[in-house]
Amino acid sequence: MYVCICHAVTDTQIRQAVSDGACSMRDLRNELNVATQCGRCACHARDVLKEALYQIQEPMIASAA
Repeated sequence: MYVCICHAVTDTQIRQAVSDGACSMRDLRNELNVATQCGRCACHARDVLKEALYQIQEPMIASAA
């Protein structure tokens, strides 16, 4: 699904960026130009970012327990 219409960025691209090491909105702005035009996507992009980070951290937390 498109998250940023201005730059045609999808949730899949955001998840891939997180997988490649992005861990903040600043990283997403630098890599994908998310939230640099009209800004309407910032909230949803942040939600996708948090969800992707959680999915990466979840197995690490489970293995530590």
